[in-house]
Amino acid sequence: MTRRPVLLTITAAQALSVASASVVAVALPQLGRDLDASASELQWVVDAFVIVFASLLVAGGVLGDRVGRRTTFLAGLSLFALGSLWCALAPSVPALLVGRVVQGVGPALLLPASLALVTAIFPDPVERARAIGVWATGSGLGLASGPTVGGILVEAFDWRAVFAINVPLAAALLVVGVRGLPRLPPTPSPHRFDVGGALLLTGGIAALCFAIIEGRTLGWGSPGIVASAALAAVLLAGFLRWEQGRPEPLVVPALLLQRTFLAANLAGGTVFFALIGGTVYFTAFFQQVQGRSALESGFCMLPLGLAVVLVAPLAGRLTPRLGAGRLMLAGLAVAATATLLMLRLEPGLGYGAIWWNVALVGVGTGLALPPMTVTALSAVDPARTGMASAVHNASRQVGQTLGVAVLGTIIAAHAGAADGGRALRGVAAQDWVDGLHVALVVAAALLVAVAVAVAALVRPGSGGPPAAATTGTVARPAGPEPLRPAA
Repeated sequence: MTRRPVLLTITAAQALSVASASVVAVALPQLGRDLDASASELQWVVDAFVIVFASLLVAGGVLGDRVGRRTTFLAGLSLFALGSLWCALAPSVPALLVGRVVQGVGPALLLPASLALVTAIFPDPVERARAIGVWATGSGLGLASGPTVGGILVEAFDWRAVFAINVPLAAALLVVGVRGLPRLPPTPSPHRFDVGGALLLTGGIAALCFAIIEGRTLGWGSPGIVASAALAAVLLAGFLRWEQGRPEPLVVPALLLQRTFLAANLAGGTVFFALIGGTVYFTAFFQQVQGRSALESGFCMLPLGLAVVLVAPLAGRLTPRLGAGRLMLAGLAVAATATLLMLRLEPGLGYGAIWWNVALVGVGTGLALPPMTVTALSAVDPARTGMASAVHNASRQVGQTLGVAVLGTIIAAHAGAADGGRALRGVAAQDWVDGLHVALVVAAALLVAVAVAVAALVRPGSGGPPAAATTGTVARPAGPEPLRPAA
């Protein structure tokens, strides 16, 4: 199989798994009625997937480096299919939550392995940047199309369809992957996998995500949230201490402070903070404030996903020519501008006056995703791409979790809305929209602040330093040269 079909297979698998974070949202009302679920249980149907996904990303990426990216990718896709089948057949909420946990493990293995595979299959820097542009469309398309696809499936069938559809799609991708993915050699190492570091980091990220997600409903000063945040701080600090001097650390501590790697992760977390937080509450605006159906609200968000699909490959092609630094800054600037333009949102504003603004958010996101991914991967040697990919994707996942929680808290505090600002529940529509305006200003200000940081950390024309420039941050030299699959 040639490289292009392999790239499309990897991108499709990524889009399918990432969509599970948003596709289930439109199915919750019907799911709640069918399984007699409480509001708290419905929230955990979403949160169980997010917490497991985010907390296992880094461990999954490093595991891929150790046992092989192809093996890890196929294992992640298989687990995702198995979890989806379990969810589709679940007779109760507890059973459904088990399936969501298994679903979350799948992308935690698949996502970093997919990017590491792209890096190995396209060793030439110019070709790699273009391929990463295609790969980046998977995240944008999956996240933005989730509500639309979910609405179609729920209206045509029922809530179980949003899980059942994953099974044949994942099975088809598995068949193509088994036949077409190259057998790349894993990174050899005389040392054991860093189990202690994996447990500390996984526990720390899980506790942090729990505090972020539940803080908006339980109260940021509640004992459970304070305890969870304190536990996260202790575990993450313990992780950094544990990694010092390890012969084979899970994450090389010095890499976290490497200028371009830090810039890429700041940009990734911030873009997803604004993108996912904005997507959730723009959808709530169309559905809660303007009274549109779940399906219609999903279609209202389609311009964002389509813009990412069109712009991200173009940004990948432009990255070698213009430099990752310039394109990252351009993406952050467009995203901040689009966010501020969304201040035009009012309860009675027609969609004809909004759709291009929704698309502009996608343009900014599509411009930023490829160059910041290229920059993150350029900070390590080829043997560590799984680890770099995992850390970068974890920063995005934590960013999107923060975005939903923080922006929702701002809306709720300003408007007195319940449920973290997602629902009106007695709040005047104008008050909710006024709260949304405050949240949008905060998101735009953060995008501008990170753009300033990126300008200071990355040279405008830089595509990131070559791997050889970062040997001081890598525990050992690169493994064998990645193989190119046969045409």
